[in-house]
Amino acid sequence: MTIRTIDTRDSRVVHRTAQGEYPVAVGGSGMTVIDAAGQAYLDGASGAAVSCLGYGDGKVISAIEQQLRGLAYVHSSSFTTPVYEQLADRLTSLVPGAFSRAYMVSGGSEAMETALKMARQYAVLAGRGDACLFASRESSYHGATIGTLAIGGGGGRRAVYEPLLPAGVKLDRCYAYRDKADGESDVDYGQRLLDNARTAIEAVGPDRIAAVVVETVGGTATGAAVPPPGYLRGLRALCDMHGLLLIFDEVMCGMGRTGSIFAFEQEGVLPDLVAVAKGLGAGYQPIGAVLVAPHVFAAFERSGAAFQHGQTYIGHATACAAALAVVGRLVDDGIAARVPALGDRLFVQLQARLADHPHVGDIRGRGLFAAVEFVADRASKAPFDPSRGIARALKRETMCERLICYPMSGFVDGTAGDHVMLAPAFIASEDDIDAIVDRLARAVDRAMPGRAA
Repeated sequence: MTIRTIDTRDSRVVHRTAQGEYPVAVGGSGMTVIDAAGQAYLDGASGAAVSCLGYGDGKVISAIEQQLRGLAYVHSSSFTTPVYEQLADRLTSLVPGAFSRAYMVSGGSEAMETALKMARQYAVLAGRGDACLFASRESSYHGATIGTLAIGGGGGRRAVYEPLLPAGVKLDRCYAYRDKADGESDVDYGQRLLDNARTAIEAVGPDRIAAVVVETVGGTATGAAVPPPGYLRGLRALCDMHGLLLIFDEVMCGMGRTGSIFAFEQEGVLPDLVAVAKGLGAGYQPIGAVLVAPHVFAAFERSGAAFQHGQTYIGHATACAAALAVVGRLVDDGIAARVPALGDRLFVQLQARLADHPHVGDIRGRGLFAAVEFVADRASKAPFDPSRGIARALKRETMCERLICYPMSGFVDGTAGDHVMLAPAFIASEDDIDAIVDRLARAVDRAMPGRAA
């Protein structure tokens, strides 16, 4: 008998919600996910900004099948594999001269945890043994491990684990909609963020800090918040002045999502370490990577020290085969090049359908990476009371519209704040983009107080 829905109370799986019901996905094709009842859902979020090639990509599937027939997995303590080496070569060549090494893991949290550990060991090799802290922004999200939660901003994801989290240095969040002062230009806002970052770092002491860690473009914690002009270049200069590494988290915004393979390319700045994941495997295999600048790895080479880190599935051959095929599709087949034009259409449609909605406060993002923030009052930007459950209501209504999106809550102050993120696959047609926005607009009308159909 086909199971069409699962009640979490009857399941042996530890689901993301304690009580609720999930439709059962059984197939996918192109932009759609098919459930066991035969319903087709238009995926407007690529799962969680993951499935950038959509579902059922023949070239990626063939690459996985071919690798499985040869060698699915071998432990990296004893062997390397051709596909691991090829993927590292490909990734480090995407921005000529920027990176000399790559370290493959199984996902975004692992990639960021790896970057933190590499930065710490680099500091020790550089004679900076007291550098055990990381400077990161409020209202950020870098992963679910203890280390990555520690560098993330406040909110419900951290609350129960706070006693376990190591200390760090918190910088101002990058969130122009709420934090840019009236009459303040984008450039002046960015400079204020930089001035405050300098003050925070110098107050603790740069010798105690290993790296500054930021999302190049904000993820779920700020809803695709784009940095003000010059801000990331200023962070680069600040790190250089104090001898700190600069780590970019592009787990969500990287691999073509914002209109260039790496989001930092649009900012005119290079990091010392960058973490990528989601779009790297496009959902076909779990994989993430840390790319390492030449001068960082040179410290390991000079000392003869190995990187003191390791996990079971580092360089997993099948995952590397999938990622290598994904990069080929994005770059060689030109699929990532479709993002800027499709992104322009997405934002035009969002503005046309939602900009005047009485409960839409902001529409922001870059490329095929967009967020709509909802407010109780547009003039004051007051968020909805968390008890209203706006994000949950929107999730329910978008699923009724057979639309997959990514609603989030609690990002304004740790409890209040509601937005929805859209991150369609790069294979989307213009009609797909229009349908995503149309279904979202109908769901928003039904989910918002006083707007029920």
